[in-house]
Amino acid sequence: MIEQFNTLKEEAKILAQKFTPRFYSDFAAELSRARDFFFYHPLVFRLREDVLPFLDDRYGHGIEHSKKVSIEASALALIEGKYLPFAEQRHLCLLAQMAGLLHDICRLEPDHALKGARFCKKILKNYPLDDRDVAAIALAIKNHEAFKKTLPCKDDKSLLLSNVLYDADKFRWGPDNFVTTLWEICNYEEWTIEEIIAKFPQGLEKIKLIESTFRTLTGRLYGPEFIHCGLKIGKIIYQKLSQITQLQKTGFNTKILKQHNI
Repeated sequence: MIEQFNTLKEEAKILAQKFTPRFYSDFAAELSRARDFFFYHPLVFRLREDVLPFLDDRYGHGIEHSKKVSIEASALALIEGKYLPFAEQRHLCLLAQMAGLLHDICRLEPDHALKGARFCKKILKNYPLDDRDVAAIALAIKNHEAFKKTLPCKDDKSLLLSNVLYDADKFRWGPDNFVTTLWEICNYEEWTIEEIIAKFPQGLEKIKLIESTFRTLTGRLYGPEFIHCGLKIGKIIYQKLSQITQLQKTGFNTKILKQHNI
């Protein structure tokens, strides 16, 4: 089964290259700035090291997930905050990257957003951030879960930070769901192919619901395409999983027939 999973995972990667959201081409400049920020800003570099022990790849929300959320949240901050002075843009970009790195530090715990918000304050205690910045990051983490009531933000910048974190995190419900997240969850839960197939239709329906939840203007314009691309890949993977089980059943039945000379 592991070999079959690896084959399907590789197919999902190829499909993801075919179904690439326009966000990546339309905002290539902002994404490039965000990546430079992620790899070269000293505070982000420090935080990457500090959060590493608390990111768990076993459930699809580990290092790679947090990296993508961090970079794309800060790109969204640049896009949505383009009206701000350069220094404020840059600071918002920093906070978005920090929120992205921290948002899933308690991912495997119940009420992970609330616990992550509390724990992030301990991690950021000795960082050169004022109390308002830390509070804004914590609030964004509290508000990043889907289908839950959001807590009010004190000002527009705090609201923007909360919204860009949410949207960047929900972009992962697109192609990433079937390139990485699905397989890591399957390995963690040790699901059989039959169990995966049984859960698949409900999972696809839940992904559809994300389409209407994006919060920034950019998220509302581009987020649905992420979901559509993910669903296209998901439906193909679902068909292939179903074909595998059908072939297994056919092969098994053929073997029995031969044994009994039927």
